[in-house]
Amino acid sequence: MALPEFSMRSLLESGAHFGHQTHRWNPKMDRYIFGSRSNIHIIDLSQTIPLLHQALVAVRDVAAKGGRVLFVGTKRQAADPVAEAAKRCAQYYMNNRWLGGTLTNWRTVSGSIARLREL
Repeated sequence: MALPEFSMRSLLESGAHFGHQTHRWNPKMDRYIFGSRSNIHIIDLSQTIPLLHQALVAVRDVAAKGGRVLFVGTKRQAADPVAEAAKRCAQYYMNNRWLGGTLTNWRTVSGSIARLREL
């Protein structure tokens, strides 16, 4: 299956270069920040393009081996497109509030969900 094509222009037009507010950033992301404007970090798209390609290759390889992919998009404007894309691929998705620990502490999170179901 061919990977989707994207360019610096298409990423700019989609707003992919807009990051978080400058006071809400993770210092580990410093090397990917191009600069800031109006208290918003601007992401370095020259680094984004090859890394996005790597991610697409990894997802393609997982899917080709019958693996599962989790689509995540919890912002209001992303919720429906994320759900539709995941359903088309018969994959999992999360388009509501992300619970901290969902991936890293599943035992505790699943226990909390089970207790809520009992109520």
